Amino acid sequence: MTLRIRPLVLSTLIALSGEPSASVATASRPFYLDKERGWFWREPIPAPPQTPTSAPPPREIPKAEKPPSSLPQEPAKATPPPLSAAWFRQNLDKVRDRAIDSPTRDNVAAFYYLQRVMMDKAHRFTDVARQVVMSDPLLDENTRRPIATFAVHESNRIAVTATEESLASMAKQVGLLFFFRSDCAYCHLLAPLLKLLEQRFGFKVYAVSLDGQPLPGDLYPDFHTDHGQAQLLGVQVTPALFLVKPPNGLLPLAQGLLSLDELTMRILTMAHAEGLLEDRQFDALRGQRSSQALIPPRPSGSPLSRMRPPP
Repeated sequence: MTLRIRPLVLSTLIALSGEPSASVATASRPFYLDKERGWFWREPIPAPPQTPTSAPPPREIPKAEKPPSSLPQEPAKATPPPLSAAWFRQNLDKVRDRAIDSPTRDNVAAFYYLQRVMMDKAHRFTDVARQVVMSDPLLDENTRRPIATFAVHESNRIAVTATEESLASMAKQVGLLFFFRSDCAYCHLLAPLLKLLEQRFGFKVYAVSLDGQPLPGDLYPDFHTDHGQAQLLGVQVTPALFLVKPPNGLLPLAQGLLSLDELTMRILTMAHAEGLLEDRQFDALRGQRSSQALIPPRPSGSPLSRMRPPP
């Protein structure tokens, strides 16, 4: 009885698991004789045998084509007209090098003929340019500043007068901050120039001693002692000068010794840059007239640097 039921039970379990029936030899074999398979009731369904088919013919691989370039193709350069400026740029050096490497009569003559043509073209350009400049006051430099000697003298006289008037006007608006040391030889030379500006134009000079000692010659005896103002303003070399516009405008002029002409020009240039001096006045002190039609208007009211002067 037992031997008849066990194969039937095994077959039923295999059928319920969805697996196909095993071979007759395996189904009739007792499970305790098939211990290598273990106790797994569900086994994978064996794949059906595949009928061998003929392999497809090898596919012909097309030859790789060169990808189109993504960059636009440059158009071919046109040959410049003979004896034009572009033609000379391309060929004159070649003709010259050929004459140097092989100095035959023909090669050398060819170079000099081309040089003659180029010089003639330059002369014609110069003649027309002179006519254009003379006929247009905005292009004629003589309009800005005279070229004749007697006119130059008059222009210089006007410039001196305009400079003195501008300095007198600036002395009412700005002052000078002067940092010095008692042992600085350049400070000893600059102090008399500042005293001249003070006496002649009325500039107020605010003197500050870095070492707490006075200048020789009793110049600026009412000086002030430095209490960190020089470091705040970045003074590295004496003498140091700053343009002061009360109550809180301060601009650097120079660190080091200057001549009187250079000092006055820096004062007026800085005043013009800050809108304290009009364009017409600034041009007059330089002995020239501006072509206002060619110069864009400068924004007015440009404030000075917001750095408070020392107390």
